[in-house]
Amino acid sequence: MDLLAQHREFLKDNIRKRADFSRTDQNQGIPAPPIEKPYPPDAVRIDLSRPGQWPNLNSQDLASAIGNRQSRRSYSREPLSLEELSFLLWATQGLRGKVAAGHAFRTVPSAGCRHALETYLVALRISNLAQGVYRYLPLTHQLLLEFADDCLAGKLTEAVFGQAFAGRAAVTFLWTAVPYRMEWRYGPAAHKVIALDAGHVCQNLYLACEAIHAGTCAIAAYDQLKVDELLRLDGEEEFAIYLAPVGKIIPMVL
Repeated sequence: MDLLAQHREFLKDNIRKRADFSRTDQNQGIPAPPIEKPYPPDAVRIDLSRPGQWPNLNSQDLASAIGNRQSRRSYSREPLSLEELSFLLWATQGLRGKVAAGHAFRTVPSAGCRHALETYLVALRISNLAQGVYRYLPLTHQLLLEFADDCLAGKLTEAVFGQAFAGRAAVTFLWTAVPYRMEWRYGPAAHKVIALDAGHVCQNLYLACEAIHAGTCAIAAYDQLKVDELLRLDGEEEFAIYLAPVGKIIPMVL
């Protein structure tokens, strides 16, 4: 079978056809992995506003957001507010209900409620937030400061093969996969549904951006090693799978 045929088979594979669930770690009685990466107790964390605390968002209705949705690569120099960023993070990975051992219900679907993604931000222009790399903590709805870096715009642009709009965005969402969260339940079939989950998350970001008159454009063409290095990931137990710069839309001049 040639390479193209192999990839087509991957897309057509049914989870139950491939997976021997009796041999997964879940069915071997191994406890589920954490649903959020741990962090040091003294790490810098920033509280985010929650649903019901966004009275200043000038939002569109859902039908308008869907109708206006498009990939946008041109952004103004206007920063995003922390309130707007809070809304975008909640819309893409926020909790919406029960948290139980090994899973939590969120604002996006995920196979088996496994949610194998982590959300990182390269924050360049967010009001009242220092430039740096942050990670979203959905369980507490906070931002965790990973590290500061004055050269983030250039490093990010280089990591996405010179797509300059990434370095001009107010913030770039970078989703990483922690594959074992899904492998624990689905074994070899996990990797297809991780990719599907990333699509669910990014579509929510598109619509949430339209709702607050911001824009985004998903990026799947990137240098894997450079993006992983930028986020200081090991590239094996966690690695980047999708990016999306976000910025305010440039007003039309009539």
